[in-house]
Amino acid sequence: MECSEKLIWNRYTKEALGKLTVDEPDMDIYRKVLRNWDNIAKPMDGMGRFETLTAQIGAIQGTEKTDISKKAVIIMCADNGIVEEGISQSGQEVTLVVVKNMAKKKSAVGKMAEFMGADTIPIDIGVNTKEKISGVLDKKIRCGTRNFRKEPAMTEEEAIQAIFTGIELVSACKEKGYRILATGEMGIGNTTTSSAVAASLLDCDVAEVTGKGAGLSDEKLIHKQKIIAESIEKYELKGADALHILATVGGLDIAGLTGVCIGGALFHVPIVLDGVISMVAALLAERLVPGTKKYLIPSHKGKEPAIEKLTKELGLEPVIDGKMALGEGTGAIMMLLLLELALSVYQNRTTFSDIQIDQYERF
Repeated sequence: MECSEKLIWNRYTKEALGKLTVDEPDMDIYRKVLRNWDNIAKPMDGMGRFETLTAQIGAIQGTEKTDISKKAVIIMCADNGIVEEGISQSGQEVTLVVVKNMAKKKSAVGKMAEFMGADTIPIDIGVNTKEKISGVLDKKIRCGTRNFRKEPAMTEEEAIQAIFTGIELVSACKEKGYRILATGEMGIGNTTTSSAVAASLLDCDVAEVTGKGAGLSDEKLIHKQKIIAESIEKYELKGADALHILATVGGLDIAGLTGVCIGGALFHVPIVLDGVISMVAALLAERLVPGTKKYLIPSHKGKEPAIEKLTKELGLEPVIDGKMALGEGTGAIMMLLLLELALSVYQNRTTFSDIQIDQYERF
């Protein structure tokens, strides 16, 4: 499945990015959805956070008739030059193999999405190959980022282009009738790039936000943390602006997902976040375009240590705590299914009057 390639932006510039603003979700709709939940024959707040989350979706969509029937996960795929430094068990060649499997719906996210009726939209935004990958939307900025230990990962222009690519994808998907989108990613080395961005944005110790990724040894983890810390110091990233941090030590997948988050806010499409990579993109999006976070829905905590600080900074509390570390958008797909289950109660509601008992009162 491919979204339209129609461009909505004539220029990719820092100035254009800086001028973007977002509206507030419709809080009148938010309150109406909550009142509807109160009328359902159940204990008050019986569906817990799913009542407020569905109200948030209604406020974003601008209707109390909340609908997420047409849904997709946008999977940003890119390679990272920092892999040269031995910060991962796998080499860059694995990214291409997994992306090809995604295109055939043979990866974990493809199987899960197919099971629940969601589309998968894999995007080549920076895979290190000149090959055209069948079934993958080609939005390549460059063949992987540079090794940020030696030089900045991207130019600011490349980072901005990737951000606007994500924005355009959301616009195109909305035109096709998608009511909700989830985020996913694939790229060997992206827990290193995301940890570097997180440590810089949060101005915290690298060890607090850097984990073992896809299963590093204790020795390799120390090596990974050392490279990130040295690079942050080299480029003086503590206190730097978000775009500069992203371009210097980030990844094209993170930049693309940053754009997806911003696009959700611009075009009033709720965005379900996956794990730590998506959360880093969410914080970048909020720093670049304040107010974006009100259009984002967290899914799961994952295993990477950065999640705790990122969710606290954003005020987005994940629902699922399954110690997952797969990526690809698998946690976000699980969250979509949970939201659908909650909406099955809301959309086909049985009221107190239907069963002829007194309604609970809110005190």
